[in-house]
Amino acid sequence: MAEMVILSAVIGGVVGLLFYLYNLLLLRPKLLRSKLQKQGINGPAPSFLLGNIPEMKRIQLQLTQKDRNLVGLDHDWPSTVFPFVEKWKNQYGPMFVYSTGNLQMLCIADIEMIKEMSICTSLSLGKPSYMSKERGPILGNGIISSSGLFWAHQRKIIGPEFYIDKVKGMVNLMVDSTKSLLGSWESRIESKGGTAEIRVDQDLRSLAADIISRACFGSNYSKGQEIFLKLGSLQKIMSKGMVGVPGLRYLPSKNNREIWKLEKEINSMILRTVKQQIEASYEKDFLQRILEGAMTDVHDYEFYNGLSTEISQDKFIVDNCKSIYFAGHETSAITTSWVLLLLAAHPEWQARVRAELLEVCRDGFPDADLLPNLKTMTKVIQETLRLYPPVGLLPREALQDIKFKDIVIPRGMGIRIPVAMLQQDPDLWGSDAHQFNPERFAHGISAACKIPQAYMPFGIGPRICAGQHFAMTELKVMLSLILSKFCVSVSPKYHHSPVYRLVVVPEHGVNLYVTKI
Repeated sequence: MAEMVILSAVIGGVVGLLFYLYNLLLLRPKLLRSKLQKQGINGPAPSFLLGNIPEMKRIQLQLTQKDRNLVGLDHDWPSTVFPFVEKWKNQYGPMFVYSTGNLQMLCIADIEMIKEMSICTSLSLGKPSYMSKERGPILGNGIISSSGLFWAHQRKIIGPEFYIDKVKGMVNLMVDSTKSLLGSWESRIESKGGTAEIRVDQDLRSLAADIISRACFGSNYSKGQEIFLKLGSLQKIMSKGMVGVPGLRYLPSKNNREIWKLEKEINSMILRTVKQQIEASYEKDFLQRILEGAMTDVHDYEFYNGLSTEISQDKFIVDNCKSIYFAGHETSAITTSWVLLLLAAHPEWQARVRAELLEVCRDGFPDADLLPNLKTMTKVIQETLRLYPPVGLLPREALQDIKFKDIVIPRGMGIRIPVAMLQQDPDLWGSDAHQFNPERFAHGISAACKIPQAYMPFGIGPRICAGQHFAMTELKVMLSLILSKFCVSVSPKYHHSPVYRLVVVPEHGVNLYVTKI
């Protein structure tokens, strides 16, 4: 009798598992796609398990064999980095559905849909769940990747720390950090006889890391250096992975083993740094705000059900520190690198920015009250962010059925907005959409484009980047100090090849000739 009960339980378990897998891998993806197909939205047919990943790779490979290498400083890179989006958009229209593994994605390039999404305040529209799962080692469930009430809780804690009044108080430390870089470059330039070839993106990563550490954690770069290096290594490894393939992240492959190792090391290093900072801190800083948030009803949120309060607090701290470390230095450093590259390629604009600096910042050092007067620099930064937005495809997910422009997006459907392509769409930006022309922002963002919602380097809607004021201020400070001291030109070694590694980065770095003025 007992054997029959055990056998029945085993058979029931196997049947239950098979039904779960059938629902996960076949039934649910098919149902999601059919709901959109009934509304006239189609896309390429997926294969079992991998979805459209094989076709995406074929499209990329075909492009690589033909014309992957951009000629000169060609800004029309989105069609080479995301060629599948270009192809399927032409084939199926401005909205189409595709899949990576068993994750179903609705790509939306319809600007009217995006306009509606930009004013949506519903918590039913959030970040894809894979960001806290597949991308969990680098993003965790922090403000970048969380959704719903838990995201709102984190935004309430972290958002005020980046309000403009708080950011103004960080300008002096930004200046101090940048001065160290200037001294290093001056020494290298003198040793090379007046001009040095410098890979600026590497140095700017270190600078941005130093600034975000000082501004948010009260520690200098020497304490956070190893964390940043490990996060950089983790970013490179994870950018090679395939999102959405069931069970892939659990396999003990070489990449996964390295990811697990780095994640464990990064988590323990952050907690150790946090503990040291708490013991040494005498005033309420950004870190104390995160700690307060970790102790405020965190265990009541669905994500933390079943976890002890202590574990919940540790995870809350680690995930948000990783979010700030990653988002707060990588995007600023890369954007500054793109700005310097574009100014090196357009010396007339470099001269205009420098002339403005001499007029506005007479002593060469910008302060918080003078930064808004840097109109030319602001236009250059805005145009750079248009041509090279950090996030090429903006991710969202329908957490409940949600309706935009008479289209019902079913619960569980991922959403992709091709930011990089929209920001270079000639129908929206004019015939010079692929050209560097900061003057288009002379009268602000609203006048630069036929539909302003097509400009979204910091995202859209209520989930717009909480640190955008910090980022813009940091960019202006770093660029002001660099361009008031140095002149830059493009090195023959520079090879223009933007790639997508969770953010859009220069594949071979940014090599510039730097000369002291």
